[in-house]
Amino acid sequence: MRVAIAGAGAVGRSIAGELLENGHEVLLIDKAPTAISVERVPQAEWLLADACEITSLDEAALQRCNVVIAATGDDKVNLVVSLLAKTEYGVPRVVARVNNPKNEWLFNEAWGVDVAVSTPRLMSALVEEAVSVGDLVRLLRFSHGDANLVELTLPEESALAGTQVGDVEWPQDTSLVTIIRGTRVLTPTKDDSLEAGDELLFVAAQAREEQLEELLSVRREQA
Repeated sequence: MRVAIAGAGAVGRSIAGELLENGHEVLLIDKAPTAISVERVPQAEWLLADACEITSLDEAALQRCNVVIAATGDDKVNLVVSLLAKTEYGVPRVVARVNNPKNEWLFNEAWGVDVAVSTPRLMSALVEEAVSVGDLVRLLRFSHGDANLVELTLPEESALAGTQVGDVEWPQDTSLVTIIRGTRVLTPTKDDSLEAGDELLFVAAQAREEQLEELLSVRREQA
């Protein structure tokens, strides 16, 4: 998979390193000469150019990329890069970094963004996830379909503890994608049982989140 990353700062380089380790082809783009540190990520391609300029993106052959990541520290730049990648080059997947949470509402399909990653929101969500049981935590927002990746740790008193996945009437527009049980990562089947303490990951429409939280958190009746 070929991935172009706009922004060769600490965030961009870190992403590039992870992708290269997983066998992907990576191009880092930055207009600041001081950001071009080939020795830090020598396996990547590097391009000294302004990612907001069509001529630069032509040089980067963005049309050959499977994914574009707008990872600069400037939300305006990330929006422009996302829009150009999607509308001018037809890049299938565009991921954009949100620096200021106040701008998060702009990072949607209209601007070419498939997935918006808000660093402050993600850090906050991870803190909440670490200390909360029975509360729905939003980890990531997908622009298409107004859906989110959400997490909930099933409390001991949940009425669903011990219930098979296939027997649960999940809310519409909701999909259980992973069960994390201790050190195991399970792909759920209809015959798997939910256990107290399971960390459940869902892709769910935002309008269904409250309903999902109520379903998972309802207490079993005491004998």
